[in-house]
Amino acid sequence: MVQEPVTQTVGRWRTKSVEQSIADTDEPSTKLRKDLNWWDLTVFGVSVVIGAGIFTITASTAGNITGPAISISFIIAAISCGLAALCYAEFASTVPVAGSAYTFSYATFGEFIAWIIGWDLILEFAVAAAVVAKGWSSYLGTVFGFAGGSAEVFGLQLDWGALLIIAFVTAILAWGTKLSAGVSLAITAVKVGVVLLVVAVGAFYIKTENYSPFIPPAEAGEGGTGTEQSLFSLLTGAEGSHYGWYGLLAGASIVFFAFIGFDIVATTAEETKQPQRDIPRGILASLGIVTVLYVAVAIVLSGMVSYTQLRDAETQNLATAFALNGVDWAAKVISIGALAGLTTVVIVLVLGQTRVLFAMSRDGLMPTQLAKTGRHGTPVRITLIVGVVVAVTATVFPIDKLEEMVNIGTLFAFVLVSAGVIVLRRTRPDLQRGFRVPWVPVLPILAIIACLWLMLNLTGLTWIRFGIWMALGVVVYFLYGRRHSILANRAR
Repeated sequence: MVQEPVTQTVGRWRTKSVEQSIADTDEPSTKLRKDLNWWDLTVFGVSVVIGAGIFTITASTAGNITGPAISISFIIAAISCGLAALCYAEFASTVPVAGSAYTFSYATFGEFIAWIIGWDLILEFAVAAAVVAKGWSSYLGTVFGFAGGSAEVFGLQLDWGALLIIAFVTAILAWGTKLSAGVSLAITAVKVGVVLLVVAVGAFYIKTENYSPFIPPAEAGEGGTGTEQSLFSLLTGAEGSHYGWYGLLAGASIVFFAFIGFDIVATTAEETKQPQRDIPRGILASLGIVTVLYVAVAIVLSGMVSYTQLRDAETQNLATAFALNGVDWAAKVISIGALAGLTTVVIVLVLGQTRVLFAMSRDGLMPTQLAKTGRHGTPVRITLIVGVVVAVTATVFPIDKLEEMVNIGTLFAFVLVSAGVIVLRRTRPDLQRGFRVPWVPVLPILAIIACLWLMLNLTGLTWIRFGIWMALGVVVYFLYGRRHSILANRAR
């Protein structure tokens, strides 16, 4: 069999062949240890997707946007997410290499687009890890009875709780991916247990009259103005509404973000024993488990209290529903579940960040010295650098308003991966695929449309920030990445 060339050309951009990407994983100095199976991947997926969002976003969306139909919004969001998940499963089983969407884009759209998506993922994972670490710190105070994990030092408000969790996560990830999978399994068992407890206890307080009307009549809503509006509103001049069918669909756009994270499973493809079989299983199993849990929580919550009670409540979360039914002990249990949930989210976000940077460094688009692995088969240098950067960001800076940057970065990656499935089916139909998306190109196109629609529902300000970050990435690529690319040097 003739070896596929190192580079190919798609338009103006050089691409890295799938064969070369796989061959690079055998380089001794940058080789990752294959420790993971499909169950580890499922744990990672459930770990990162079930965070504090299920304990907060469900109540606020039901009260303000959808009413009892919140469960339908979750199902719509799950379907949209599932379309993208199928595309990730095919790519990861075909190109079992670290880097997820970055690596996939390199094989389909070329180096420049791969750089753009890698740069996008750096932002997504770093901001997400920092934001979640700050959330972990606030829940730490709730569980142990003090006012959050922060203190003033030399005039600066430092979040020592965020520093604590990032230091812990960095240490276990530097030690080994299998260890982090074990820690994730233990903590995930706690938070899933809390979610099941919430569903089991809450079911006894369901009142059928709270489900009526299931889709409340539409009401005029108060949206943001200027760049605080969604891009869709800015482009069309449309006025928002709460409840009704518009509210149902808008709610799906909001709760979709409770599913974000399953794509990180694909970043561990290179560390999986049987990636062609286990990556699709891990991605789809984690998404299926999370969907069942989310819909169950939504049904119980909307049955426990009227949506108008949630709308008028001073605090909107799962604990609110229990408090309105006199079950005050639930607040502490839910806080424990949220704390456990956020712990595993930070673990997997930092893991995803390090693996994307690892792949980019191995390709020369970032300094190649960073791709060296230690005796435990992990990229220790990158792990420590990421840990320090995220720790400083979470400890010092107030970054809560940047959360939507995570959403737009994730959806952008979803669009490229979905499009990439169509491209790779046409350009390399000969490749062995452990999993194949059915009905190509229809399903990938539907995934693209769903993700673009959700992106349009993000604020104009988020789009402006995203554009600035992407423009900065283009500058860095042409000043450094393009000149140091190992692929380019091989082709000369």
